[in-house]
Amino acid sequence: MPPRHQVLDRARRIFRTADLAAEAVRDLDPPRRNGRTGHPGAAASPFESRGPAEALPEPASPIERAVAEERAQTLADGVQAMKKLEQGKDDQVTTRERHGLEAIVLLAGRPAILIQDGDFMEPPALWGDLKTARESIKSVIRRVGRINVSGDPNLDWLGTGFLAGPSVVLTNRHVAMEFAKNDAPDAWTFRAPLGASLDFKAELGSADTLVFRLTEIIGIHETYDLAALRIEKMSGTVPLPDPLPVAPAPPPGKRLVGRKVYVIGYPAWDGRRNDPEPMRRIFSDVYNVKRLQPGEISGEALRSFEILHDCSTLGGNSGSPVVDLETHRVIGLHFGGRYLENNHAIPLWAIQTDPLIQRAGLNFQ
Repeated sequence: MPPRHQVLDRARRIFRTADLAAEAVRDLDPPRRNGRTGHPGAAASPFESRGPAEALPEPASPIERAVAEERAQTLADGVQAMKKLEQGKDDQVTTRERHGLEAIVLLAGRPAILIQDGDFMEPPALWGDLKTARESIKSVIRRVGRINVSGDPNLDWLGTGFLAGPSVVLTNRHVAMEFAKNDAPDAWTFRAPLGASLDFKAELGSADTLVFRLTEIIGIHETYDLAALRIEKMSGTVPLPDPLPVAPAPPPGKRLVGRKVYVIGYPAWDGRRNDPEPMRRIFSDVYNVKRLQPGEISGEALRSFEILHDCSTLGGNSGSPVVDLETHRVIGLHFGGRYLENNHAIPLWAIQTDPLIQRAGLNFQ
């Protein structure tokens, strides 16, 4: 499907009506402090931690005012596009309106919410149910970390990993292969002089770390983009948290597609596979730090042991858990994707009898 139609179809699925899209825009930019409503979409970053009723300051400089006006017009164009979709006039949506619609989708419909001090910033109104589940999500956040590598002159970190069993971290095969070697089948070791660790912090604006050393490569799967690693139980005086619960079956309900999920990980600049401009819109040129990225299951292909989702992920999300928003159980291991196409994940319940999964001892419950 051409990118144009993918944007329109995604916007129609997320917002359904022009009124809901307009409401999402108003939530992104509340009224000014002087009481003027102004244009929707003024200067504040959508990632600032603020309540929906909190006013914004007036832009202080001509450049800031120009940026605010351009953003306002872009989002207004997006609302106009949604009106045309609602009237069945898809072919009349202009390129500028489509870009505006894409901006609303990225900022309000599929945000990438910054995490600080183990908690996530104010989500858009469309994702108000994240606030209701805040404590459960914070519990998941504490068990997801960034995989750092030592001894490599070119790389400091590689991707994301999460606690999936007692002293067991899951990540992707293509992440672990950066530091692993095998001299015999199922005999994986670290390639000297490389080592790896998991940092549960790496948050924006903080130099704090909580690093646990990865001590063993339990195994790297030959078929699935999956690796299981052993992690030390203590980092100084800090004990390792208990593992996340992993769903032993599909989430309850007849339909998997359309079910709300979220991903937690460390999106990195990914200009080789994704269009840089939409990346800047949603990530504000802030990469390599921990984020909460909500979305939905957008498809399934269980014959190939794969589920699709539409969370706003980038390359550093490799190894992120895909978590069901209702149960807060891990249902998938994210392993790749491409903007406006599909994100791919391994449904862990579908491979729970696999020998490597059995050997790793995942926390199915």
